[in-house]
Amino acid sequence: MQIFFSPTSPYVRKCLVTAYELGLIDLIEFLPANAHPVNRDAHIIASNPLGKVPTFVTDDGAALYDSRVICEYLNALGHGSLLAAEGAARWEALTLQSLGDGILDAALLARYENHVRPEALRWPEWVNGKLDAIRTSLHYLDQHPEVFEAEFHLGLLTIGCALWYLDLRYPELAWREAYPRLAKAAEPVLQRDSMKQSWSMPG
Repeated sequence: MQIFFSPTSPYVRKCLVTAYELGLIDLIEFLPANAHPVNRDAHIIASNPLGKVPTFVTDDGAALYDSRVICEYLNALGHGSLLAAEGAARWEALTLQSLGDGILDAALLARYENHVRPEALRWPEWVNGKLDAIRTSLHYLDQHPEVFEAEFHLGLLTIGCALWYLDLRYPELAWREAYPRLAKAAEPVLQRDSMKQSWSMPG
């Protein structure tokens, strides 16, 4: 199995954390990738017309994308319990995954606006809107720390990756200080061995 790899992509990290949890990480080969919204990577496009990471190639040669599909595939392959097959637990995990992905979407869009778009064309109100979406999402989690009491699942995994990305790219948000109940409730997720891993290209 192969994955087009970027060490700072939180969506790639979702897949790697999932693989680690399921004991599959050593079966995955990392492929170099340079995903960019403007200067697109032809190597990724050959497997995924969207040209985005993560793109995953199975042992059968099938290309899978995006992170939601890849994580569910890995959970099925590893006979895992990160996503319930049915019932309320499945919908809770999927909804929290959407919340975590939404935080990441907002964070990435704001970052692209500030670091990729030419300065003269930047839209501060757009960035502020995305940052507000992050804050309202963190506020929700701060008001509902009980969601972290569930058995670890794909939704909590995604929230953990979102918080990791905020630490990486938005330390000025100081989310732990701003949302102390969230910080306390999320700590067991962030302290999982899978979440503390650091991956890089071999060699």
